Amino acid sequence: MQLSNETNPKQTSVDVLIIGAGPSGLMLWTCGFERTADYFELILDSLGIGQDVWREANHMLEIRFWVSVVLLIRSQVEAIAYPDQNPDQDGKLYRSDRIVDTIPGLSCFQQATLHQARIEDHLLGYIWKHSNISVERGIMPESLSIDKQKSEDADEYAISIVLRHLVPEAIEEPVARGSADSRTETVHAKYLVGCDGAHSWTRRQIGSIMEGEQTDFVWGVLDIIPITDFPDIRYRCAIHSATGSLMVIPREDGYLDRFKTTPGTLVASARNTLAPYTLSYKHCHWWTAYRIGQRVGSKFSKENRVFLAGDAVHTHSPKAGQGMNISMHDTYNLGWKLARVIKGWASPDLLKIRDTERHRIAKGLIEFDQRFSRLFSGRPTKDIMDTTGVDLRTFKAVFEKGNLFASGCAVEYPASLIVAKLDNVPEEKDLAYDKMATIGRTSGSFTSITGKQGLASKVPIGMRMPSYKELLPSTGVWRLLVFAGDIRDQAQFLRYQKLGAALDATDPFLQRYTVRGGATWPQRLVEVLTIHSAPRVETELRQFPEVFHPFSEEYGWDYNKIFVDDDTYHEGPGRAYEDYGINKLTGCVIIVRPDQYVSWVGDLEDVTSMEQFLSAFMKDQNVKAR
Repeated sequence: MQLSNETNPKQTSVDVLIIGAGPSGLMLWTCGFERTADYFELILDSLGIGQDVWREANHMLEIRFWVSVVLLIRSQVEAIAYPDQNPDQDGKLYRSDRIVDTIPGLSCFQQATLHQARIEDHLLGYIWKHSNISVERGIMPESLSIDKQKSEDADEYAISIVLRHLVPEAIEEPVARGSADSRTETVHAKYLVGCDGAHSWTRRQIGSIMEGEQTDFVWGVLDIIPITDFPDIRYRCAIHSATGSLMVIPREDGYLDRFKTTPGTLVASARNTLAPYTLSYKHCHWWTAYRIGQRVGSKFSKENRVFLAGDAVHTHSPKAGQGMNISMHDTYNLGWKLARVIKGWASPDLLKIRDTERHRIAKGLIEFDQRFSRLFSGRPTKDIMDTTGVDLRTFKAVFEKGNLFASGCAVEYPASLIVAKLDNVPEEKDLAYDKMATIGRTSGSFTSITGKQGLASKVPIGMRMPSYKELLPSTGVWRLLVFAGDIRDQAQFLRYQKLGAALDATDPFLQRYTVRGGATWPQRLVEVLTIHSAPRVETELRQFPEVFHPFSEEYGWDYNKIFVDDDTYHEGPGRAYEDYGINKLTGCVIIVRPDQYVSWVGDLEDVTSMEQFLSAFMKDQNVKAR
């Protein structure tokens, strides 16, 4: 097949080029660019789908436990138990235990089991609703170059990538490399994000090598409508037998179920494992078989301009939705950082932190997967003398211990420019992390500011702000959460007033991080919210300093900035101070990142520390305006 002879290939300039429109690629747009980047392009290589995206939306997806609240509302969780089916001494299958699938009280949102295609459909629906997107089939990347000199200037288009737009006939060919009618396009981008899967083209271009192991376990997957008398078919369950292992994951809407089996003919193997129960089907949506590979990329980025996310940089067995969840979190973590740098609101040093944060998570994912996949794939023990089989009590203990990690709520980021705490490198020496951390320190991406963890003992710095998402929609802003304490106390109210005066001074640091333009309400890059502990009936809005509830000539007072931790009339007690480990009289201040992770904790008087912390990575918008 011959390539076309183009004399004037199309030239395009974009802020960010995303290769791959799976969950991680779609999440990157949803959480990072909808209110920030002026133009970016999204292409999907693996399925031949390409999209050009022009940003026009003004509403941000509110991230709820990795996915939008819309997904959770529309999805019915059919089962929360995890029955463990195993053979007895006579080889007959029996239910050995039932445990809760998720940790009660961990989140105010319930776990949902959703097929990847459905999540992609929801994300695409959201993007289409808030932008002008046309889906275009047949785009493949051909070459990538990075201008290192231009990489030093954040405003420069340091990346050049050649894309080939294929004709429909070429898409169907086993090796689609072009045709006489295909055309090329050269895209000049400031940043490139590779979300292009386990066989990532982007990863190969930057020389990142997948390091790890390929196990001897072979898994098969069936996506079918099961016809069976197995009693726990609508539960997520693990089944161990002498003939193999089986996991049942109930699909939404009660129709498709996925089975992961050991080698052999998939249906026959599943029947043997389920015996004496029967299994058949009329409809098979999809199936495959493969060996489990557990690997992490040797590097996650290049020149602070090209980044990898999702399966492009970590691969593992397909259990518990971890690959998709962590992939979306990869780009959620990156998206808000990219958005602020592109808009000129933050230093490019912010992007260097991403590698140290996500490498540890990827490494933890592989370690979790190695433990769990070996236990799941092995046969059960025959008796107490059997040392090669899987002990069911051990399996249950590992599952329960891994539940917190699998929930995503155990993510803890290390000390950095945006995490003000003492460094907490893992006890086991992580050479890759240590190398990244060293680079971070020498590049200035670590902070010398340390927060006062004791003031909010149950809100660890570097971890997500718990159960506070109703007030923290993902709009890309930082939050200054002022826990003002009991403002009925005169001395405490005076402390709160002094903080307000400092924030409203002639040259307050908050004004430096406010974008001014034609909008009635200036766009503040740091939002201030007050949560006090005095009874609501004993306070009046007008007694609070104006800086905490600003006034607009067009809209009046802002009533969505001051809240109270008090008993509610319809939803029980608040208990925020108690649950966060904060003194109800003296309170504290917490700085929360745009991705809802805690960055800094201090006293109401620690204005200088707040200012020094934020100024280390945020850009003064007054200087930019001049």
